[in-house]
Amino acid sequence: MEDLQRMAIFARVVEAKSFSAAARLLNLSKSLVSKQVTQLEKSVGARLLNRTTRALSLTDAGTVLYEHCSRIVEELEEARLAVGRLHAEARGLLRISASVAFGRLHIAPALPGLLDAHPELKIDMVTTDRFVDLAEEGYDVVVRIVDEAAPNVVARKLAPLNRKFCATPEYFARHGVPQTPSDLESHNCLAYTYFNPQDTWRLRGPDGDISVHSSGNLRLNDDDALAEAVLGGLGIALLPTFIIGKDLQTGRLQAVLSDYRPVRERHIYAVYLANRHLSAKVRAFIDYLLERFGPEPYWDRN
Repeated sequence: MEDLQRMAIFARVVEAKSFSAAARLLNLSKSLVSKQVTQLEKSVGARLLNRTTRALSLTDAGTVLYEHCSRIVEELEEARLAVGRLHAEARGLLRISASVAFGRLHIAPALPGLLDAHPELKIDMVTTDRFVDLAEEGYDVVVRIVDEAAPNVVARKLAPLNRKFCATPEYFARHGVPQTPSDLESHNCLAYTYFNPQDTWRLRGPDGDISVHSSGNLRLNDDDALAEAVLGGLGIALLPTFIIGKDLQTGRLQAVLSDYRPVRERHIYAVYLANRHLSAKVRAFIDYLLERFGPEPYWDRN
């Protein structure tokens, strides 16, 4: 690497035809420029310049080396420009991982617009609900639903994860509408086992935190499947609005106990490694989703 820097300085000296002019162009001292050329001569084992008080001229060895140095400097500048363009424009392959439900419902529908806005971008997305190691698996960005992000990553909050108690209007017509959390104990409460493993909902409401025991005839480890059971009229569940937002908006489902939310708050993040420069393609992806979702996500409106 030192010889590469010395070659660049040597090429500038040859082109400027003096140490002083090269030093001004490089914003270095004349003595440092002269020293670097001398070190290069020692490295290659040959004198490169004939030095006189009036002018510099290339030796035969210097002529041969300069031809290579000028190409190296030109290639280095081209490389800098190429990297600069890469970081200025969203291009190349963007590897994404997202949770199955959120990826299917909200990331995948956003991709056509993102790709239309950035025609030199390509996307490879994998949906999975397992934990993804960005460094080990080579993803550029992961859309993750967590309480808080790990300390070794950068996390941009895309949207809150809101959950609502809901059932079909027909279910409520048959069994009544719960007015307080304790009323849930007399309803068929369908459980999401990952979020509610002990059949107890810990809720935060106007009067503080409370715990409500729930019981029902169905427990599932998947919110998508749980939403289908609720839409089938089986009972009440605490479901994420990014899954049931459209059903609430169209009236297929009815939300109750809106003053109560889970104590354990979670958010939807775009996560990337902290020790990597934020590339234009990752920035474009995050900015596009932030603009698409807005301060209040479209699935939570109305």
